[in-house]
Amino acid sequence: MLVYPSGIDLSSRTLRHLSGFLAGHRRRMGSRWRRLTCGRQAMLVLAQRCGDTYARLAAGFRIGIVTAYRYIREAVDLPAALAPTLEQAMTTVRMKAYVILDGTVLSIDRIAADRPYYSVKKKYHGMNVQVLADPAGRLIWASDALPGATRDLTAVRVHGIPAALAADDIKCWAGKAYQGADPAILCPDRGEHLRGWRRRHNRDHAKIRSLGERAMAILKSWRFLRKHRCSTTRITAVVRAVLALELAT
Repeated sequence: MLVYPSGIDLSSRTLRHLSGFLAGHRRRMGSRWRRLTCGRQAMLVLAQRCGDTYARLAAGFRIGIVTAYRYIREAVDLPAALAPTLEQAMTTVRMKAYVILDGTVLSIDRIAADRPYYSVKKKYHGMNVQVLADPAGRLIWASDALPGATRDLTAVRVHGIPAALAADDIKCWAGKAYQGADPAILCPDRGEHLRGWRRRHNRDHAKIRSLGERAMAILKSWRFLRKHRCSTTRITAVVRAVLALELAT
């Protein structure tokens, strides 16, 4: 099999940070030897960001497919355990003037029979993830993944987001899908032909909320989050690992 060099659009700081996680983990385990060094294992995980299959990664790093799977799973679980919970994220949120709430459905490879994962809004199978961003569009927190059929309004209630925001009287800007969640969550007015102050309100609301798209773009810049091939039970760990790495770098 031919092997060729490629590039990853991530900083070396991310690589060093993940390598540090792995080095500490190996010291705690007392691991003496591995097929790949900490740096190479971190590179393997970050290379998966490009969406390559385990077979291609295994061939490129000259290891077995099972070893590649085990190395990637290990390196994902380490930063995932350090991702902030909603309660921990609220410490950061309290220092912001307001936050922006948005949701997305991460695409997965499921068949038509898997109805709980089918999003009627997006027209594909996926997992629902909610995100909180600061006024500059930087990631603060990402939720656990729920089946794609879950509506955004239901998802925020399941995660307890409205109650957490209301407890500290924090203003939150969100889209029309969140209307009725809580008075603390500010949503635009519904209607196709709004006029006067309602139309101006929606225009100003959209300008503020659009900054939250930056946080979602950062999350989806990790290419394997655009089309998951792993088990749905692993998606929460992957999202939390990406969040931890983004917050750290």
